[in-house]
Amino acid sequence: MAFASDIAEQTVVITGAGSGIGRATARRFAREGATVAVTDIDVEGGEETVRLVEDEEGGTAAFYELDVRDYDAVESVLQSVAADHGGIDVLFNNAGINQFSLLEETSLEERDAMLDVNVNGVWNGSRAVLPLMRENGGGSIINISSVYGYLGYPTETTYCLTKGAVLNFTRALATEVGPEGIRVNAVAPGFIDTDMPMQFVEQQDDPEAVIAETEEMHALRRWGQPEEVANAVLFLASEESSFITGEYIAVAGGYDVM
Repeated sequence: MAFASDIAEQTVVITGAGSGIGRATARRFAREGATVAVTDIDVEGGEETVRLVEDEEGGTAAFYELDVRDYDAVESVLQSVAADHGGIDVLFNNAGINQFSLLEETSLEERDAMLDVNVNGVWNGSRAVLPLMRENGGGSIINISSVYGYLGYPTETTYCLTKGAVLNFTRALATEVGPEGIRVNAVAPGFIDTDMPMQFVEQQDDPEAVIAETEEMHALRRWGQPEEVANAVLFLASEESSFITGEYIAVAGGYDVM
C-alpha cells in the first residue's frame, strides 16, 4: 500500500542526494511514484543514487550536478528541472556539512563553510524554488535541521548555530508563503547511521564505546536509519500533512527527551 499516493507523478528535488539521508529519501519518494531530481556536488554519488532509484526501486530519476553555495547555479538547476519535468512540487533542502570542534578550535574557514552550506544552501534553494512553485499553484519545502538546532552539545557550537538558523528560517518563510499554498517545514534528525556522525565517532579513542554511549542517550537505545528520516520527509511533502507548516519533526529516537 502506498504511504502517500498523492506523491505519485510529482517532481521532487533533493539536494545532497548522493549519499545518506538524501539518497534514502530519493529512493523512498521513487517507491511512491515520484520523479526525483537528484542533486549533489558529488557527481559519482549522485549518479549512483540515480542508478539505485532506477534499478532497485523501478523509479524515475535524473542527476543534476549542483553546489548549493552558488545561488546562480541553484536557480539554473531548479529551472532546468522544472523545464524537464513540468514543474517542481517538492524541494528537500538536505545538503549539509559538519565540523566537530570546540568554538575556539574552529577556524574562520570552517565556520564560513558550515554557514555557506547549511544556511545559505537552504536559503538559496528556497528562494530559487518559490516562483516555480507559484507557477504550480503551491508546493512543499522541507529543510534539514537537527536536534542540535534546539539543543546544545560541546564540539557542535557552530553546527548548532547553523541548524538553529534553519529552524527559525523555516518558521519565518512559512508565514510568508503560506497564503500562496506553499508549505515549509523541517526535519530534525538525531544520531542517524550515516557518514557524518560516524566521522565524529571515528575521531574518538574508543569508537565502539562512543557508539554504545550515544545509543544510551536515546529513549529507543539505538541510532536511527536514513530511511526513518526519509519517511518523515515523505509525510511532510504529502497531503497527509496538509495543515502542517512552519513546524519540525524530530527524528531522534527520544534523544531530545532524555
